[in-house]
Amino acid sequence: MAQLYEHYKKEVVEQLMKNGRYTNRMQVPKLEKVVLNMGINSNHEKDVLAEAQQELATITGQKPVVTKAKKSISNFKVRKDMPVGAKVTLRGVRMYEFLERFFNAALPRIRDFRGVSPRGFDGRGSYTLGVRDQTIFPEVELDKIKHNLGMDVTIVTTASTGAEAKELLKLLGMPFSS
Repeated sequence: MAQLYEHYKKEVVEQLMKNGRYTNRMQVPKLEKVVLNMGINSNHEKDVLAEAQQELATITGQKPVVTKAKKSISNFKVRKDMPVGAKVTLRGVRMYEFLERFFNAALPRIRDFRGVSPRGFDGRGSYTLGVRDQTIFPEVELDKIKHNLGMDVTIVTTASTGAEAKELLKLLGMPFSS
């Protein structure tokens, strides 16, 4: 079992209950899912989609789903049902293992890293973070990269407010900047 999940069950839940906001263990917020999303521009080169799928599969250990445009937008040269990205939804053990690697190995590899911004909360308990380069993940082989692909990482919690979600993520080990 993932060490982050053990840490959550043993220490994080206890600390959140000590604050007095929760009377029952079932009220304590928890992680629901983590969604990784890569947007691509497939007009220029056709192999960008395949590379994005390969990178997401390498990073997460799960096959990504190709997302397609819902409607045509002529200014962006996008037609309906044209592939515009790839996404992966992680839950359970894979989610905790990914977050453990993300907090401890990937984020510190960002150049001039001073912590993630605390302003990425949506007010309903979800946090979204943009990563400009996929090379921060140790699983990615630098020799095989042709395109620099960024991604969005969304962490969805059961917390009802951004403050509760921030407290949960901080106790889990997410390095917020002050």
